[in-house]
Amino acid sequence: MSDAARLARLEAQWEIGQLPIRYALAVDRRDIDAWTQLFVPDVNMGRHGSGREALKAYIEPQVRWFYRSVHLICGHRIELGPDGADGPVRARGSVYCRAEHEVGDRWIVMAIRYDDDYRRVDGEWLFESRREYHWYAADITEHPQAVGFDSWGTAGRRPALPSIDPEWGTFWAGGDVGALTADPVGTYDRHGRPADGSPEQVPMDRREV
Repeated sequence: MSDAARLARLEAQWEIGQLPIRYALAVDRRDIDAWTQLFVPDVNMGRHGSGREALKAYIEPQVRWFYRSVHLICGHRIELGPDGADGPVRARGSVYCRAEHEVGDRWIVMAIRYDDDYRRVDGEWLFESRREYHWYAADITEHPQAVGFDSWGTAGRRPALPSIDPEWGTFWAGGDVGALTADPVGTYDRHGRPADGSPEQVPMDRREV
C-alpha cells in the first residue's frame, strides 16, 4: 500500500470516528438540523420517504419522548471498504453507547449498539444508515431482569441484543444457563431469523434509517 493510500485510510478512520460523538452532541442539544446533516443527502427512510427533510420529520417527534438526555459513546469499531481513486468511499461500523433520558420522574438508562453504514459524499464522511439495537432500557432504580429488560416500552418486545448476534447462540448452545439467568434468550441467524426455524423475526429495536 502506498503512503498516499495509507494516509487516505487513516484520515477516513479519523473522520468517521467523529460521527458518533457529533451525533450524540446533536441529539443531547436537540440540534435537529446538525443531526440531519450527519446523514447522506439521499438517506433512505423506507416507507417514510427519502432525504434529510423526511429524516427530520421522522426524528423530531421521537426526541420529544424525553427531556434531558446524555449519550455516552463507549467504543467504536470501523471497517473501511476497498479503496477508490482517492481512498475508501464506504465503510461500516459498530458503536457502543450508554444513553440516559429524563422521562417525567424516571431516569431511563439504555445500553445500545448502533450498527452503521458510512459513505463519503463530496469528500465528507456521513452516515448512510444507523440500526439501533438494545440490551435493555430501564429506570436507574430498576434491575433490567426484573422488568423484562425494557420498562420504557421502546419496542414492545424483548430487546434484540444479545440474541441477534449468532456468535452468542453458538457459544451457549447446549449449555445449562439456569444458574446464570432466569430469563434466557433465543438464538438467531445474521438475518434475524430464529435458529429453531420459527417464523418470528427480530427487527431492529428503534429507528434508525
